[in-house]
Amino acid sequence: MVATQPSLDRRQPRKRSLLRSVLADSLTVFWGEWLDLRVRVLQVVASGLISPLIYILGFGLGLGNAMNVKPPVGDSYLQFILPGMVALSSMTISFGGTTFSICGERLYSKTFEEILLLPVHPLALFLGKMMAGVVRGLLTSASVLVIAIAFTQNLGFVSPLFLLLLVLNCAVFSGLGVIVGLNVKSLEGVGLLNNFLIVPMSFLGATFFDPSTLPTALKFIVYLLPLTYTSLGLRAAVFQPLSQFPWYSIPILLIAAIVLGAIGAYQFAHQQD
Repeated sequence: MVATQPSLDRRQPRKRSLLRSVLADSLTVFWGEWLDLRVRVLQVVASGLISPLIYILGFGLGLGNAMNVKPPVGDSYLQFILPGMVALSSMTISFGGTTFSICGERLYSKTFEEILLLPVHPLALFLGKMMAGVVRGLLTSASVLVIAIAFTQNLGFVSPLFLLLLVLNCAVFSGLGVIVGLNVKSLEGVGLLNNFLIVPMSFLGATFFDPSTLPTALKFIVYLLPLTYTSLGLRAAVFQPLSQFPWYSIPILLIAAIVLGAIGAYQFAHQQD
């Protein structure tokens, strides 16, 4: 027992050293992405603002004013959908921006091979790309948040709990974007996945309705979508007390992000480009 103790003691510094190395390399990869992203900040912000703004005008102000039914959360249907619009914008840009960025490097500029040759851990490559996607999602969400606060005068949209859920949502969908970007063979494939995955989730992810009112079969499908937990959590963080907050949404999104991180690191370790 005494003889094995020094070897156990040596393992701990190695683990800490590996963790520090992964974090440092992740920031290095992220910084390279940021240098490219910072010159297109206004373009990124504007690109993710159009769809939520149309939904706010069409559904929140148009359809909402024609409805006499009080929503389960918020004072009006517009207030009900605003947290969902924040979730929607962060999902769309985190996924789409990350996917197209990797596809551009793989299929057109042919610079992705240089990234694979970097002497860094595959997890660091994934985390760096994912963090860039999180920043894209947060930049877009910031513009939607300004609109939401202007309509509601509610600072719950910038509470720590709200921002935590928003970051987790961006992490989940940017992680998914990394995996898709590593596997698709063309930009047409990205469009196909977007039409069959992201667009349906935009409408079924509890952004426009309360999933508790659905039939059991549909409810099962809706609760399989990570956007559902983000929409429910963001809505509760703004309009409901902490006693009614769906705390299960945080570990679900966190576990989804960790699982996608493991898959993404495996993909980087075995990527052949």
